[in-house]
This record gives sequence, structure tokens and C-alpha cells, in this order.
Amino acid sequence: MSDNPDTIPHEPGGAFCVAALYHFARFPRFESFQEPLYALCQENGVKGSLLIASEGINGTIAGSDEGIANVLAFLRAQPEFSALVHKESRASKMPFLRMKVRLKKEIVTMGVENIDPNKIVGTYVEPKDWNELISDPETIVIDTRNDYETSIGIFKNAIDPNTKTFREFPDWVRNNTGLHNKPKIAMYCTGGIRCEKATAFMKEQGFDEVYHLKGGILKYLEEVPEEESLWEGACFVFDERVSITHGLKEGEHTLCHACRYPLTAEEVRSPLYEEGVACPHCHATRTEEDRLRYRQRQKQIALAKTRGEKHIGS
Repeated sequence: MSDNPDTIPHEPGGAFCVAALYHFARFPRFESFQEPLYALCQENGVKGSLLIASEGINGTIAGSDEGIANVLAFLRAQPEFSALVHKESRASKMPFLRMKVRLKKEIVTMGVENIDPNKIVGTYVEPKDWNELISDPETIVIDTRNDYETSIGIFKNAIDPNTKTFREFPDWVRNNTGLHNKPKIAMYCTGGIRCEKATAFMKEQGFDEVYHLKGGILKYLEEVPEEESLWEGACFVFDERVSITHGLKEGEHTLCHACRYPLTAEEVRSPLYEEGVACPHCHATRTEEDRLRYRQRQKQIALAKTRGEKHIGS
């Protein structure tokens, strides 16, 4: 449990169902789909974020079991998303403040033209077979997530590209010629979507044996027993839970609301941490004007809390 007195203890289960989903499909009518999808989520008390584009859908939503089931049924009733697969976990409190359905050019932004996972993609590896693959000395294991995600958890012996955004990944691959030194490339990400594009890109770059973890870290933590696991640490998630661990239990990390970096209990105790203002990761980059502005925002959050409300910036 976190030593931060302002942190609400997490329960092992939770009343809220959290569904992570994505599906690549040709979806030219995505713009007209925004309004009915948003309306359905609102009607069912579902919150979260869904991105839709001509290449498909991606996002995470949370709500009651019935509400989530209704939204998923609506999505699968669309011909383009009939084969949509999702992953579920639980949350002890609603992990999102609002519902957003956004129109995008890409449902996961790599910034490379003509990468189509429907045409070419790596070989899927089931979680139960992942340990064997990444333990093979002929395999290079690559984490395709960004630095703030890898900072709290990573697979044993995996390479961390230290990217700030997924847009940096293609250049990282091009600049690392040593990746050709071994025949097998094994890649993974949180839920699997980044690897769809990353493996497609790697195949186009001339890599032959390219594999990716089916269902991502989330599915691995759900299915592989902790005593057999090669995962080290926690998995960052893009909601108010901040992190999850084996068995998809809520983790103990806190989010810095100044830089969005996940923090351990030790980092929260640091003299460089000020709730909502700065943390050890961003303290040196903040000006006094920044800190003043963040303190004003934090004051408004505290006032809203005393009224039993939740400030939109919290």
C-alpha cells in the first residue's frame, strides 16, 4: 500500500468493469459513427476514451458490467467490428472522469504512411508460449511502449528504446542496425495494438521472423501465474488506476498530474514531490510560473473535494 496519505487504498477487485479494446478494419464511415457511439456510452453510464479512424477503433472504457456489455454488443453489431476482441479488468472506483469519442487519422499514431496490419503483420504468440520465445538466446525482445511506461515494469532482458512517443519508434529501428544480428524479433506492448503496427513496420524493413505477444502485457498478466512470470514490475495503464500487476490487480503507483509520470511510494516521499505541482521526474523542468499555475489548479481540486465534487483537472 502507498504511504501517500492522500492515496485511496485500492481493492483487489472492484465494482467497475474496465474494457480495453482495438480492432483494425476498413471503416470509411467513422465520422458518422462518432455521435451514435458517444450517445450509447452516455446512455449506459460508460466513461473512457475511444478513438475511431478509417483504419478502425481503439480505446478503454469503464462502467457497470451491463453498461460495458451493451457498448461491446453495439460495436460487434457493426460489420466492421464483428470480430472485435476485448480484455477486461476491474477497478474499485470509476477510473475515468468523462466519455470521449475522438476522430483520428490513426487509431495508434506511428506516423508512417501505408502501414496496414490487415495486409502484413507479425506472428501472434499466446501468453502461455511467450516465456519460451523470449528465453531463446536467438531472440531479441523489444518493448514498444514509451519511457514513462517502461519505467515501472518490463519483461526480463527486454530492450527499452526509451522513446517519448510511438512516432520515434521507426527511427529507433532504422538507427539500430544491430537488431539484424539475431534471427528472431519478439515485441510487446500494453494491449497489443502498438505491436500490430510495429511488427508490420519491421516486416517492411526486411525482418523475417517477427513475433508479438497476443493480447499484450494485460493478457499475459491475466493468464500466466506469477510464479512462472518473466514480467518484472507493474504495467502502466491509461486511466486513474495508473498501474496493474499480476492477476490484473490494481497497482500502488500514483500519477504526477504535472507531467503524467507514474510514481512509486518512495518518489512520492521525495522532497521534490508536491502533489499536482512537480515530482522527481519533472521538478527541474518547471518554472516558478508553472508551479504557481499548478498550485492554483491543485487548490481548486481540493476545494471541489470538500464539496464532494471531482474537479475536471484532477
